[in-house]
Parts: sequence; structure tokens; C-alpha cells
Amino acid sequence: MEKVKVGITVGDINGIGLEVILKALHHEGIFDICTPVIYGSTKVVSYHKNILPEFRIPFQGVASAERLSANKINVVNCWSESVNITLGRATEDGGKYAWRSLDCAVEDLKKGLIDVLVTAPINKQAMEMAGFQWPGHTEYLTEKLGAGQSLMFMISDDVRVGLVTNHVPLRKVPEKIHKDRVIEKVRLMEESLRIDFGIERPLIAVLGLNPHAGEQGRIGNEEVEVIRPAVVELKNNNYMVMGPFPADGFFGSAQHQRYHGIMAMYHDQGLIPFKLLTFGQGCNFTAGLPYVRTSPDHGTGYDLTGKGEANEGSMLKAIFTAIDIFRNRQKYKELEAAKATPVISTLPDEPEPGSEDYEEELPAEE
Repeated sequence: MEKVKVGITVGDINGIGLEVILKALHHEGIFDICTPVIYGSTKVVSYHKNILPEFRIPFQGVASAERLSANKINVVNCWSESVNITLGRATEDGGKYAWRSLDCAVEDLKKGLIDVLVTAPINKQAMEMAGFQWPGHTEYLTEKLGAGQSLMFMISDDVRVGLVTNHVPLRKVPEKIHKDRVIEKVRLMEESLRIDFGIERPLIAVLGLNPHAGEQGRIGNEEVEVIRPAVVELKNNNYMVMGPFPADGFFGSAQHQRYHGIMAMYHDQGLIPFKLLTFGQGCNFTAGLPYVRTSPDHGTGYDLTGKGEANEGSMLKAIFTAIDIFRNRQKYKELEAAKATPVISTLPDEPEPGSEDYEEELPAEE
């Protein structure tokens, strides 16, 4: 099987991004399944590699992803100037070069020079210092890759949680929960579960917004007026959807184990239980994009930077998940193409009446 070209952004150069990248790429057999391409600079990669002297990883700097080495870490030099690295701090340079790394990788993704994109963590404050105008990776990539909608989808082997709203202040969440939005997000989840994860008939649970899922309007009316009508419409259109469920009881009673996907209404409602159940073994996936993008489920980890203590499990999961989804999409396209191909009969053509090969059937003798 052809190896997948995995583009990896460095994220905040003052955080643990490059540490977990290098640790993940140090795992045995990684070069058997992918060709890793880091977007940054060899100087910055060398700086972080020197913090981890036990990791002897071969890497090479390249000017472009057009010429990659299959058995080394390729580092595309997105800048040549020296960079001021200030470990454990949010700085303008940290945001500036994280953004430049992301821009370069996205351009190569659109050109087909890499197959998938894995993004290391960024810091919102540092990105704002650099002039970055999007709330996060998800919103930036949705716009730059030309997707009308996308879904922030947290993935582990056992739990998959999507969000109706992403990086929104809690006081503004209710005004963004409306029927069409819930329907759109569930449709994106269902499509992703089928195409990206190979689940033929996904079963999806939808959580309520309010405590106890509103108690029939006694504690908020979003469930009665918005969420339940969305679920009913989806059911009427042959989607296997249940809810809305009270979020606390849903996870507390382990109902999450019965569903292929869970739709949460806002960030912490979905991510707190997800991280409690899977931290270090899950990753973030942006469903609905024309390209595959994943990232680890943690932040820049400023408190761990430079200590060599960061756990690479989630970065490794992000890389493996991106590869799996890329291959699943290829299989899906092949199956759909096979379905669309007309079946050509292998039986010989019937001879025309009057031709030499035509034999008229005679009536049976009485």
C-alpha cells in the first residue's frame, strides 16, 4: 500500500508541539505507513530535538514538498530567518510562525503535495498578537479549504463527540442553537461516520442544552422548541438519531457506549467527558472538509515545555487517524465508482432474424 504523505504543522514554537511531534515520529514502524513532512524550519526543529538527546531521528530540510525522502522526516523550510524561541510563553513570534507554518501546509495540501494535515497546538493569545483573525484551526481551515460547514469532531477508539458550537462564549451559546444548525451538524456527523469511519448505519445521540434536558420546558425551552424538532425531522429523513438526552446522566450511566457518535451543544459539554474518558488517546478531527485534518486533543502545554515530559499519545493518534480516514475515503470512492459502472453482459448477442445464424423455433409436433 502506498505510503500516505502526512503534513504536520509545528504549532506554537514555544510550546510542546515539536516535542510531541518528534516523539511520535520516533515510534517504530512509523516510516512504514507514512512519509512525514514537518512545516517549519530545520533550525527550530533542531532546537527542540536537542532538548530530547535520546531521540536520534534522521531528518532533512527541503525547499519544497515536491521532493521528499520516504524514510526520513522531511522539514519544509517555510522561513529562513532566525527565530527567537521563548519556551513556555505566549509571544508574537510564537503566533507568527505557527500561522506561517499553517499557511504553507494548507497551500501544499490544496496542491496535492501532501495527502493529509495534522496540526500541532496553537495559543489563542499568541495568534491574536500576530494578527490571526479566526477563533481557531477549525474556523480557519473551513474558510481556507472552501467548506461551507464543518464539524469539530473528537475521536477515540471508543467515543466520538461532535459539537454544534465550537469556540463560543457560554453566554452566547443559546442564541446559536437553532434547528437548522443542529440538523446540519448531525448530517455532517452521519456522513463522516459512514465515509470516514466505514459505519454503514450510524446511530447518533443528541444531548440537550439545559440541565436535565430542560425538563419539558421547566429549565429552558431549547429542547422543546429547537433540539427535539430537529431530531424528529432527521428521523423522518431516515437518520438513526435519538435524543435530546441530559448530558450528565448520559455519560454517567455509560449510555455513550451504545452510540457511534454523540452530538454536544457546546464545547465543554462535549470535551470534558471526552477528555476524562480518553485523554492522551483521542484526537480532534475536522469533519466536512474536502481534505483530512486532525490534531492532538491538548493545548500548547507551556508548563511542560522544555522538560521532555510531554506525552505524545494524542499526536500519534492524530497521525494514525488521519491516515485511516484518508484510506477510508479512498475505499469509499472506489466502491461508489464501482456502483456507478454499468454492468456489461457477457452473453453473446442474439442473431438478427433473417441472418445465417438465426434459427426460428418451430412449433412442437402434436
